[in-house]
Amino acid sequence: MSLLPPDAVEFIGFVAPRHTSEIHPAAGPSIDRDYLKLLAQAHEWGGFDRVLVAFHATTPDALLLAGQVAAVTERLGLMIAHRTGFTAPTVAARQFATLDQLTGGRVAIHVISGGDDRELAQDGDHLTKDARYARTREFLDIVRQSWSAAEPFDYAGDYYRVERGFSEVKPVNAIPVYFGGASPAALAVAGRHADTYALWGETHAQVAELIGRVRAAAAAHGRAPRFSLSVRPILAETEARAWERAEDILARTRAVRAAKGLGPAATPQNEGSRRLLAAAAAGPRHDKRLFTAIAAETGAAGNSTALVGTPEQVADALLDYHDLGVRTFLIRGFDPLEDALQYGRALLPAVRAALGRRGAAEAA
Repeated sequence: MSLLPPDAVEFIGFVAPRHTSEIHPAAGPSIDRDYLKLLAQAHEWGGFDRVLVAFHATTPDALLLAGQVAAVTERLGLMIAHRTGFTAPTVAARQFATLDQLTGGRVAIHVISGGDDRELAQDGDHLTKDARYARTREFLDIVRQSWSAAEPFDYAGDYYRVERGFSEVKPVNAIPVYFGGASPAALAVAGRHADTYALWGETHAQVAELIGRVRAAAAAHGRAPRFSLSVRPILAETEARAWERAEDILARTRAVRAAKGLGPAATPQNEGSRRLLAAAAAGPRHDKRLFTAIAAETGAAGNSTALVGTPEQVADALLDYHDLGVRTFLIRGFDPLEDALQYGRALLPAVRAALGRRGAAEAA
């Protein structure tokens, strides 16, 4: 799987090594191989293009989990979260290129610099946010050279110095680089390196504004990235039932947090979470069917806003973001396996059918 054409629509799901979400407290071993296999195969059956394998300072290694996902599927692409700063860029480049060769070109990298100083400290990283993004820029400079250089190369930066760096293993095709972060330091790196810039599920106005800033940053480098939107669809057979389910998920989220002894969520350090909370502060519902109450409850800790409705209604809402320039949709549910199956049965076909109707009307 190489870089996608600019207008191709892509669906990315989410896999985890055990059953857990905001409404399902993690239990049992940290890796449940059978569950990981079921979740991966559910996404492949449902027609997803890729799945995100996430990174956190305390969870199983994303690169190794991705290898297992590839082993139990046939065509499903991998979007592997990688936090820069802990693996030398030349080594990381060889790791990703090796897995790309072993999987027949199914690898993409989701580059994350880290938005929470407390979590980063768990891995011994104490750089400031701006310094982390500066290090990420150098990391990607070197990774891209390792993937493409026909001869050994040198690199001299503030964080990395490479002498005669070279990788014998190259990717099957260009490995797509997904990148997120809404601070000025993040946008500077996104403009230079992002093939796909990842947004969380914000309001239409917020998405349009941020896409404009990313495009301006990329234009300075002669680049035009794709855009991804991450959101949590909550579906039901009727709109009323979908909103009932959304309120139930909110109540269960509060109950799980209370059972853990968690009080009000701490003020987030990253700009993306702050943007979600700014939307939530203006009310729990925005645009056609964006639901922000769960983000408010959790402190917008990651992808935490929802689109609520029937499959056809949520498909229509996704197309509103498509009109703003979004071409990749990263979706996952609060009931991870069941929702992945439902998305494959109903939501993805509804979006593709609506896009087909649009294309036919434009061609007529």
